[in-house]
Amino acid sequence: QVQVVESGGGLVQRGGSLSVSCAASGRIVRLGTMGWYRQRPGKERELVAQVIGYEDTKYADSVKGRFAISRDYVKNTVTLQMNSLEPEDTAIYYCNTLIDTGRGVFTAYWGQGTQVTVSS
Repeated sequence: QVQVVESGGGLVQRGGSLSVSCAASGRIVRLGTMGWYRQRPGKERELVAQVIGYEDTKYADSVKGRFAISRDYVKNTVTLQMNSLEPEDTAIYYCNTLIDTGRGVFTAYWGQGTQVTVSS
């Protein structure tokens, strides 16, 4: 079994900062891409940022220069630092990780989601 547990998020005023973290645990043989998605009210889930491999990162255009993603390869965690937050960043943020549990293939696992609310 694999667990993907998120923490962080909350309520902040426009221009403020928040971070969300995610930890993967359990039967992990290989850990692939880790990242964050979000689902804004009335919108589809979208990619926010991800770490591919050891150093390659990818960001949505809307968060470039404001958000930073980092990964701890020992603790199997990924953190999204969000700065200069805007009301449009209000969403449920979901952690997504690719994990090989020993079957030789990567499977996507999702966290339960954590709410980020930015007030104006």
